[in-house]
Amino acid sequence: MTILVTAASGQLGHLVIDALLARGASPDSIVAGARTVAKAADLADKGVRVVPLDYTVPESIDTALEGVDSVLLISGSDPGARLAGHVNVIEAAARAGVKKLAYTSVSHADTSELVLAPDHKATEEAIAASGIPAVLLRNNWYIENSAGDLATAAQTGVLSAAVGDAAISAAARIDFAEAAAAVMLDDAHIGRTYELAGPRATYSDIAAAMSEVLGREVVYTPATAEELAARLSSFGLDEGTVGFVVALDTGIARGDLDVTDSALTDLIGRPATSWVDALRVIAPAS
Repeated sequence: MTILVTAASGQLGHLVIDALLARGASPDSIVAGARTVAKAADLADKGVRVVPLDYTVPESIDTALEGVDSVLLISGSDPGARLAGHVNVIEAAARAGVKKLAYTSVSHADTSELVLAPDHKATEEAIAASGIPAVLLRNNWYIENSAGDLATAAQTGVLSAAVGDAAISAAARIDFAEAAAAVMLDDAHIGRTYELAGPRATYSDIAAAMSEVLGREVVYTPATAEELAARLSSFGLDEGTVGFVVALDTGIARGDLDVTDSALTDLIGRPATSWVDALRVIAPAS
């Protein structure tokens, strides 16, 4: 079985390939598709075949898929503009006769009103229409996404967001990577949709974790959407970015990332990484 991991030069892709190797996959059974091959040189050093793969260049996808049995499609990083690239990969996989396609989606993509959800919902629908045997990996929030908030808290002692008392079920990137590796190595997962979530945490809980990591008190201070927008605008962010971030917090406040499900820990065979442990990795140098 040959596994293609797309976006392999990114952080999640690298971790997935490391997890595949740690779980016993041979390097010559893995193909790393990277838009910038040089950024995956360390994977080539491990014996993994690295090939050019750009979601916007269908010919590169067709070439990368030669001899491939299974594909992990890691979602693109440009919300609102990534669907076309996803569809290019799905169509190429169908042409190549791929036997399994896994996709990194978002929590409850089919029903969520989260601003991130439409791309993922449409991608899931395209996968279903393709007829390729599939696995949907609906990843919750990445703890690493809080790096900016952690850096700000280190300076101010404040974590502020327009989410009220909502909770999220975030996990570390390594947890999602290990879950993806487990799915890619076992065809018993075909046809399943996994809601991958860490333990629920309110923003007060997150502030407490930040306090422990930073060695100083961090207090969660709720903001209104208007206050958040004004603060972001004061940083020089454009109107579109401000609107996106505010909409994201609005979705979190609504409970769109509040998920209770054991699928993640079941797949990785261990507890999810704690907020404290994950934040220590991204904490600013003192």
